[in-house]
Amino acid sequence: MHALLILDMQVGLFHGPDKPWAGEALLDTLNALLTKAHSAGAPVFLARHVGPPGSPIEPGSPLTQLLPQLRLAGNEVIFEKTRPNAFAMTGLAEQLRACGAEGVVIAGMKTQYCVDSTCRAARDLGFDAVLIANGHTCADTLDVKAPVIIAHHNTTLAGPFCRVISAEDWDF
Repeated sequence: MHALLILDMQVGLFHGPDKPWAGEALLDTLNALLTKAHSAGAPVFLARHVGPPGSPIEPGSPLTQLLPQLRLAGNEVIFEKTRPNAFAMTGLAEQLRACGAEGVVIAGMKTQYCVDSTCRAARDLGFDAVLIANGHTCADTLDVKAPVIIAHHNTTLAGPFCRVISAEDWDF
């Protein structure tokens, strides 16, 4: 069984100064994945990135709240993380194992930070890591446009770090 892991789909990152590329399309894709996971009875985990006290994304800040557009069923595990790797200091690996998940389906934001770090860590921890090819995004950087960053990571991570599959081709 695979669990769904959605990273950092929170108000402050989605509606912040660096708008994610194709954000509305990503929300549609994530909601489709949530529907599939809920229908299959697959566990769902959502990570919220928080910063230190006094920062704009300190724990409890409105900016760290999950996007209200996400269609949640109410039985998801929502947890906070302070590092790009969602497994670092969170107990996520233990929670996945406790619910019987042998694999984790990774989606969310931001491609070159949390998505990349979490994909690499999942395989190292013994999970079958699946990256949803059209299920992650980021903002443009000064040097590289977001679609290029996303395509590069889909290509780089595929194989040694995870399987890369489109949302339409994934079933829980």
